[in-house]
Amino acid sequence: MHCPFCSTVDTKVIDSRLVAEGNNVRRRRECITCQERFTTYESAELVMPRIIKQDGVREPFNEDKMVGGLMTALEKRPVSIEKVDEAVTKIKAFIRSTGERELPSRVIGEQVMKALRELDEVAFVRFASVYRSFKDLEEFRAEIDRLAKDTTTNT
Repeated sequence: MHCPFCSTVDTKVIDSRLVAEGNNVRRRRECITCQERFTTYESAELVMPRIIKQDGVREPFNEDKMVGGLMTALEKRPVSIEKVDEAVTKIKAFIRSTGERELPSRVIGEQVMKALRELDEVAFVRFASVYRSFKDLEEFRAEIDRLAKDTTTNT
């Protein structure tokens, strides 16, 4: 690690601590040459797969796009940001756990729908209506009936 003060390569670690729920390591370092101290943060770089869109175009995974879809569906609904962050973390963990270098966008869409179903049923129907391109009221009714049936079955 280069010293940010004198650019020397020789630095030593004085202290290391886990931060951010154990996902990062905070290291206190000291330069061997100038004795200045500084802090660095270390985290694992986990590569997300590329996404294969329905038209065949491949693009990098965009977390902001996924969160935007979730937030649009959840607009004016009583769901905390903490719950949304938890859902995003679970979806990303699922995506990484596939071990694939490329994933169809529908896999992510289904995971978002699953998360929304657990967070808020209205948001789930909102998202599903756009994601599945509902064309008329009957498609809405069918999805709501399916949701109601699943809810009564699970209770």
